[in-house]
Amino acid sequence: MTAAPVAGIEPSPGRIGPLSTAVRLGGLFGPAVFGVTAAAVALPQVGAALNAGPAQVAWVLIAHALALGVGTAVFGRLADSRGARATLLIASLTLVAGALLCLVAPTLGVLVAGRLLLAAGSGGTAAVGAALLAGVDARERLRVFARYGVVMALFASAATLLGGMVTAWLSWRVTVVLPVLSILAVPFCLRPAVRAGSRRPVDVTGAAALTVTVSALIVLIQARTLKLDGPIVLALAVVLVLAAVALAWWVARRPDGFVPREVVGDAAYRIAAATGVGVFGALFAAMYVIPQILAASYGWSVLTIGVALLPGAAIGAVLSRRAGRLPGRGGRLLLAGTALAAAVAMAASATGWGGPWPAVLAASLSLAAFAVTQVVVTGEVSARLPLPLRGAGMGLLNLTFFVGGGVGSAIAGALSESMPMHRTLLVVALFPLAAALIAVARRRE
Repeated sequence: MTAAPVAGIEPSPGRIGPLSTAVRLGGLFGPAVFGVTAAAVALPQVGAALNAGPAQVAWVLIAHALALGVGTAVFGRLADSRGARATLLIASLTLVAGALLCLVAPTLGVLVAGRLLLAAGSGGTAAVGAALLAGVDARERLRVFARYGVVMALFASAATLLGGMVTAWLSWRVTVVLPVLSILAVPFCLRPAVRAGSRRPVDVTGAAALTVTVSALIVLIQARTLKLDGPIVLALAVVLVLAAVALAWWVARRPDGFVPREVVGDAAYRIAAATGVGVFGALFAAMYVIPQILAASYGWSVLTIGVALLPGAAIGAVLSRRAGRLPGRGGRLLLAGTALAAAVAMAASATGWGGPWPAVLAASLSLAAFAVTQVVVTGEVSARLPLPLRGAGMGLLNLTFFVGGGVGSAIAGALSESMPMHRTLLVVALFPLAAALIAVARRRE
């Protein structure tokens, strides 16, 4: 892949400063995290209100993970074709429609449908935010990405606390629509979104093949949680294989289609995606397991857990700002060190050593690794993407990240049914360990 031109979607840095840019674009992307971590806090109340069991209520999270991943890819490609401004408006309307449907949903089925729309729109605002971030002027890139990492750390670390507060003081319905907060950032991002799209038609066949592949994968990895029967699991596996084969064939036939070969064929891009999968898998799994450990083993309330996780934002803020000042190799080493430290803390917590604090540290370091990833991995990829493929490239990258997060939480959920919750952290620790190894092993470009 060739380096992206410095001129792009963003205006000149003299007009809008790095902090303002980071806050605006972080406001588009950040609330997407609330759709999983914050909403998980409200699941018991959702089940009680809608007369649904745990396996049924799990669809509230699974639907979000599914549509969020697909939404980032679809809207990312749409941004390349129709421009960031039009795409952001469409995503915003989708997000609002999903939120309204969730707020009035009389049944679980309607709520899940609303969450699908909500997550698709959330994925759209995240995709446009990522595309706009990729277009930041090269002279301001490091400063903007460092501050962007701080913003993302704040969103991720506050999710559990915000979910608990909103559920306790307002309603579970408000909690499950928290991603709609992205709308607040939209008016501040429309003006910079000046680049017109290429007007090329979107590759519907490629989009459909990717959607079916990702959907089958996400539902399949959640099969145990959903208590799906053997024949259904087998059918999903067959659909996954067929869709993946069809997608690979279509990419070979249409190298400039929905999944551009120029993007996914780049080794550095694939390494960045693999690193992000490890980091997101660790974060989503940690946010699933660790609050339950702190509540069940140490009697902590949801609000106490949320407050205890807030220092993760401070750690992430410091490290992401540091990563923004380091050259490429230095940033990857910092990412690797943070992920490795998270893996060690998870292993310590699994042994029961140190009481609740290794678990809190593991969650905080997972949040910090997430923030550093936004600076290092996303920054390196965005610098390599050609202007016409920024939306597609960043959308597919974030799709991969969110799928990794879904895999992490699914593995943690499945293991927790057959072993003590704290022991699952030994397996979860493999995610940040893998991310650390991949980041270190990458050769200098």
